[in-house]
Amino acid sequence: MGFQLTTKDYVDYIKKAYDLIHANGDYVTELDSATGDGDHWTNINMGFEKLVELAPELETMDLFTAFKKISMTMMSVIGGSGGVLYGSAYMEAAKTVKGKESLGSADVCAILEAMMNGIMTRGKSKPGDKTMLDTLAPAVACYKECLDKGTGERETLEQVKKAAEAGYESTRDMEAIRGRAYYQANKGLGHLDPGAVTMYYQVATLMDCIAAKLEG
Repeated sequence: MGFQLTTKDYVDYIKKAYDLIHANGDYVTELDSATGDGDHWTNINMGFEKLVELAPELETMDLFTAFKKISMTMMSVIGGSGGVLYGSAYMEAAKTVKGKESLGSADVCAILEAMMNGIMTRGKSKPGDKTMLDTLAPAVACYKECLDKGTGERETLEQVKKAAEAGYESTRDMEAIRGRAYYQANKGLGHLDPGAVTMYYQVATLMDCIAAKLEG
């Protein structure tokens, strides 16, 4: 019962996440230009673009090896702190998939939680700091709650997606604790955090890919 994601399935998700991130370049750059230096989309797009280039290689790997490769690639390709944070996120996530041939619902939740913890530890940040954690943390909390309650998989996917959406929307009312927005007079208040938006693209795409797997 339920879905099982293979390495190929996860790489397919990476491709779809890249498509969504790439398509929203102008929007994300506009958000970032209002509070930062305007390069967030360029950096994150570059990282995912490289992963798509590596897709044929990644698909041949077991999940653990693929996640480590994703980690190292993002760390080396994405500029600024983003590379370190995404690299740390995937390195922590890799530990949760070691020895697994496929991923079920609890495994996906564990991956997202490990990514969240990796970002918090490496970035010395927490939810409420107006970062991508404000998307990821509510999504993880929702996912864990759904698993605890025994919520159906399809409903779980929808709820996690909505929690992630509410999370990134909440950054509009936050003052930045870190980054360039912190040094602005209003600390970015009234603006969405671009990192939270691109993290939403990833969480939402992952949930959609899993939903499609259920339908299949």
